Order: sequence, then C-alpha cells, then structure tokens
Amino acid sequence: MAPQTRRTSFPKVIIEKDTDSEQSSSEEEEEEEGEVSEGENGKEVEETLDAKRKGKSPICISLKKVCKVCKKAGHEAGFKGATYIDCPMKPCFLCKMPGHTTMTCPHRVSTEYGVIPTSLRNSRNPFAYVFERQLGPTNSRIKPAYVIPDQVSCAVIRYHSRRVTSLEFHPTNNNILLSGDKKGQVGVWDFGKVYEKIVYGNIHSCIVNNMRFSPINDGTVYAASSDGTISCTDLETGISLSLMNLNPDGWQGPGSWRMLYGMDLNKEKGVVLVADNFGYLYSVDIRANNKTGEAILIHKRGSKVVGLHCNPVQPDLLLSCGNDHYARIWDMRRIEACSSLYELAHKRVVNSAYFSPLSGSKIVTTSQDNRLRVWDSIFGNLDSPSREIVHSHDFNRHLTPFRAEWDPKDPSESLVVVGRYISENYNGAALHPIDFIDISTGQLVAEIMDPNITTISPVNKLHPCDDVLASGSSRSLFIWRPKEKCEPVEQKDEGKIIVCSGAGKKRGGKFGDDSDASDGDLFSSKGKNLKSKKSSLKSYKSQKVKR
Repeated sequence: MAPQTRRTSFPKVIIEKDTDSEQSSSEEEEEEEGEVSEGENGKEVEETLDAKRKGKSPICISLKKVCKVCKKAGHEAGFKGATYIDCPMKPCFLCKMPGHTTMTCPHRVSTEYGVIPTSLRNSRNPFAYVFERQLGPTNSRIKPAYVIPDQVSCAVIRYHSRRVTSLEFHPTNNNILLSGDKKGQVGVWDFGKVYEKIVYGNIHSCIVNNMRFSPINDGTVYAASSDGTISCTDLETGISLSLMNLNPDGWQGPGSWRMLYGMDLNKEKGVVLVADNFGYLYSVDIRANNKTGEAILIHKRGSKVVGLHCNPVQPDLLLSCGNDHYARIWDMRRIEACSSLYELAHKRVVNSAYFSPLSGSKIVTTSQDNRLRVWDSIFGNLDSPSREIVHSHDFNRHLTPFRAEWDPKDPSESLVVVGRYISENYNGAALHPIDFIDISTGQLVAEIMDPNITTISPVNKLHPCDDVLASGSSRSLFIWRPKEKCEPVEQKDEGKIIVCSGAGKKRGGKFGDDSDASDGDLFSSKGKNLKSKKSSLKSYKSQKVKR
C-alpha cells in the first residue's frame, strides 16, 4: 500500500523588486494585465485567507539593494574586491572625514598628508635636557638607511588550527619564533631549519593574547590568555605551570568571566604584569610564581586593558591602553586607582601603546579611528600628540587587532611596521600590504606584499637583531628577508614552504564564531601555487622607498 501524504498548500511568495523597469510600457499590455488581475483577484484573496486560517503568512523575498553599513535600501556599500565603496550616509572610511570617498582620500594617496614633521615639539625642558645628555652618546646622530625585509624566505601554511594572535622571537636563538593562536595553542618554529616545528595544545583553552620570555631562563615563556590564566611553560618539555587563574570555578556567565589581555615583564622588579577585561592590573612574582598584592583598577571599570608596556630605560614607568579610549602612564612605585601620571586621550579604542625601544622617551599608539599617534617626548606636553598619521586598520570582527610596533634595530627610533586593512588592486588581485612608516615624517617607507598571500596580516614582529620580519596571516606564518639576502621566489625550493594538513573541518564554535577556521589561504595542501611566475611577481611586487 502506497504511503499517504498530507496535502499542504505552499504559502504565497511575494517578490519585491528594486525598480519598476520590468513593468510593461505599452498601454495594451497594461490593459491585459489589468484584466487578468481583475479576473484572478478573487482567487488571490481566497488563497490569502486560506493561508491565514492555516497559520501561514506570505513569504516576502526582497531583491532591493541594502547597504551593509547604514542598513538602508537603495544603495550598496562595502568591499567589492579591492575597492571599497563608501556609504553616502557616512564619511570617508579611511580618514573619517566627509567630502570625499575612500579611493580618492588624500591620506590614501600620501600617508604624510597633513602630518607636521616637528621632531622636538613641546619637549624642551630640564628633564628632556638631562635625559638627552644621558642617552645622547649611545644614539646615532646620523639617520641610517632603512633595510626592509621585502621577500618571503620561508613559510608554514595552515600551521595553526585558528588565526594567529601573537608572535615573539627567542631572545638568544635567532631562528626560533613563538606563535599563539585563537584556540590557545602555542607553536615553536625553527625557521632556520624550516621543518623543525611543534605545537603545544594543552597550555591554554582560549586566545593567547601575549607572550614574554623569562629574563632568568630563556627556555621559559610566560603567556596570558583569555581563559583567565597566566602560564609558565618549558619549551623543551612542553610542561606548563599555571601561575594565576582568575576563573577557578569555571564558566559562570559572561558577567563574571575574566580574560587576560595586556601583559609585560618588569625585569627590575621581577614581576609579570597582566591586565584583564574589567580594567584591573595584577602582578605575579616570577621567583615565587605567586600572585602579589591586590588587583588595581587602572582603567574604566568594565573595560578591557588590551596593552601593557614597561619603559626599557625607566622600569618604574608603565604604559597601559584600553577600550575606554585612553592610554595612561603610571609610576610603579605608587600605582593605585586614579593615580596615573598622564592620560593620553583617543577618539576610539586603543589597540596598542608602546614606548620607543632604545630611549623609552617616545610613544606610539594604534587606535581604531585609523590613526597612529606619536608623542616625541614623555617629558614634554602630552595633552596632544606630536603627530597623527592616518592609516587603515579599522577592522571588523574575526580579525586580530592591528598594532604598530617599533623596529628595535633602528637607532633613530622612527620606523614602525603595521598591517593594512583596506586592500589594494595589484594587477587585478586584492592584496593587503604590510606597511613600514617613518613616524617622524609620516611617509610610507615601504609596502611589502606577496601574490600568494591574499589574506590580511594583522600580526607583525620585527627581529631584534636580524633583518627579519615575521608575520601572521590567518593560520599561517611567513618569514620575510631583504631581497638581496634570500633566494628569488622563482627559484626557491618548495621545501621552504610547509603545508600543514591538521586544520580539520570547519565547525561551529560556542558563540558561532569560527569563521577563521577555514580562512582562504591561497596555498593548497596539494602544493599548488607554491611558485609564482616571473611576470606576475613583477606586477604584484612593489616597494616604495622615500628618503
């Protein structure tokens, strides 16, 4: 006997068109359509009433253009390939100013547009004079030529199972690179031997936001994670020790879950400083591996403290930044709530804030309003920055925040590296370069890219000794060297590019945010696209050097 099926009427489908161009323009067709509509009017009413009686409402399919920015119909905005289409209801996406589009923004054409290159603005005072006398003999007066690592030397493709969130070079072994990812894994890669790599997946259970090597033992690394713990890990054995756990009772809801973001080591005091997503600062004694003192509120209650940095020359000075639109300077000898020495105001969230690596007298911050802000002297007037440089790093979700980091080898303390968010059209391909910017003038020194890297590179780290740049793009790691110091891409051995196959399938996460689990790396597991043609390399590769 054939199975019986229940007959159900499908609800009526209504299609809303964007324009009326498809309507007939002849009067005869309009009359015919009018006659048909009059004859079928009764049937349509009956079908609608039947659908309402059965609890079914008509399905509406809209074909109208809806803007992704302002959510209004009639126009579109956003990225189309490498081109960003601005919303007419919003100002320029790059500089946040009205009157022009992103593609014609003067800051996009020239990064130094509007930048006043004054080197010692508001910095002449007795403190600056003494500071300059102490550090003057150690700093070079002649600005050397920049050495830009502009070509990929080796890479690990799909090394992590989630996007890379932090990078750190080994202090004594120049070929060791540490990387942390969104899942909580910590990778150790010897890029000198390329194939020597290992990933520890049992250290953290969530995002690894920061890593620092121990000043006592270079085989030990400290890491702060969004699972609320600080780990102390032996890199040789992979054995990890938890120094502090802010969530001992596990998940109790988002209102009580504490995540650790900012982190730094104070070598003089022998403590690890970390800050959480509620605005508090914690310290852990690295000799006793125990928490010391009470938590101190250093930013607005309930806001993330995403960055901490100790001054390399004056260890009593601490720089912090957070989601409350402020970067603050603290004196570690008398730090308490509302006792900051200076408050550096920003218009939006501050992603990072760093002292200059040699003298510690300069500050560079990265803010979500597409601005790099520079203070030439911490002893001068800090009410306003010395320079503001417009740069594209205002990103959406599912991406690690951009951070402008100093070049530790530059004696002039003027070169920073930062990834770019808005893509550029290079011979038909949308690529996201990594920018080297001279913060003393605002000029774009160089923009580096590779035709095989089509994803964004928000995490970048310059080597403290060698002319090497490490970048994290999606789940992959890339090592850049100067072109004259590495083999050409056309003749490069495929063994210098490793394709890891342990990424697994894309799965829905706890909060439905696992879009980075299958980011579109151009490199495939079968080894395709590992070499680029010479003609395409010349068209894609570009470097701008401005003296």
